[in-house]
Amino acid sequence: MSLSQNLAWLVKDGVVEYGPVPITHGRPGEETPVGTFQVAWKDAENTSSIYRTPMPHSVFFAAGGIAFHEGSLSEQSHGCVHLSPDAAKVFFDALPVKAGVQVVA
Repeated sequence: MSLSQNLAWLVKDGVVEYGPVPITHGRPGEETPVGTFQVAWKDAENTSSIYRTPMPHSVFFAAGGIAFHEGSLSEQSHGCVHLSPDAAKVFFDALPVKAGVQVVA
């Protein structure tokens, strides 16, 4: 995903299989980390333990509870990557635990 472009893709073997789709990401002071990660765990019906808000179709990939999940495409997050409801479901279904996630600035 590209934070500067506010876009994400699903790529397999160098070929785009889905996307680009719009995203929002972490606000100043709560930035989404940049780097190469692996999917650590997933939860279709997660609720944030910190913010007490629903995070449908969460795919956790970075320390500190950073995930991409269904969320607002008009407001920045506390570090997670927000996707539309449809895109969140596609990402959730397509990415197994240990799949690679690349986040660029």
